[in-house]
Amino acid sequence: MQLPPPADTTNLFLVRHGATDANLQRPYILQGQGINGPLSTLGEKQAAACSRLLSELPISHIYASPMLRAQQTAVKIAQPHGLTVQTARQLNECDVGRWEGLDWGSIERDFPDEYTHFRKNPAEHPYAGGESYGDVAQRVRPQISELLKRHRGESIVIVGHNVVNRVYLASLLDLPLTSAPSIRQANCGVNIIRSTAEETMLTTMNALFHLNGLLV
Repeated sequence: MQLPPPADTTNLFLVRHGATDANLQRPYILQGQGINGPLSTLGEKQAAACSRLLSELPISHIYASPMLRAQQTAVKIAQPHGLTVQTARQLNECDVGRWEGLDWGSIERDFPDEYTHFRKNPAEHPYAGGESYGDVAQRVRPQISELLKRHRGESIVIVGHNVVNRVYLASLLDLPLTSAPSIRQANCGVNIIRSTAEETMLTTMNALFHLNGLLV
C-alpha cells in the first residue's frame, strides 16, 4: 500500500457516482434530487471497478452525497478500507426543478425561453424552478474546501454528481461557471486533487482507464 501524503497535504479522489437506469436511457433524463433510484447493473460494475482502483491507496475517510446512487457507490469504495461512508448534504445533486425526469429535447420544446437562458448562462439562470450552477457552487465549494483543510496528511474520497463535480472542477481550472457544463464527468470517473495551505491543484481529471468496457 502507498504511504499517506505529507502532513501538510490532502489527497482528494473526487468521483462521480455509478450509472443508474436514468443515465442509461436514450435520450437520458435529468435525475436531480427527486429521482433517487439505485445503481443499475452497469453502475454496480463501475463502482466495483472504482473500488478496485482505490483499494490499495491509504484512504482515511469517504464522503458522499445523500442520494442513493452516490451512497451505493461510496459503500463499494469503502469496503476494502473497512470505512463507514459519511454523508455530506451540501454535496447533493443540483435541484433541476420542473425539468426532473425530462430529456433535453423535451425541455427545449416545452420550456423554450427557460432553456435558452439556461444554455446561455447556467451560472445565473437556473433549471426551471430549481438551482443554477451558481447556487450549487455556493454550497459545494465551501464544503469541499472545509474537508480538504480538515484532513491534512490524509487521502479522502468524495462521491458526488455531474453538476456538483463540474462546479468544483471549474474553480480549479480557472473556468467561469458558464463553461462548467463542458467539463466531462463520466459515471465513476475519478478526479485527483492535491491540496495544501498554499494551493489546491487538479492533477488528473475524469480518469477512465479502470472502466474498460464499462463506459456509458
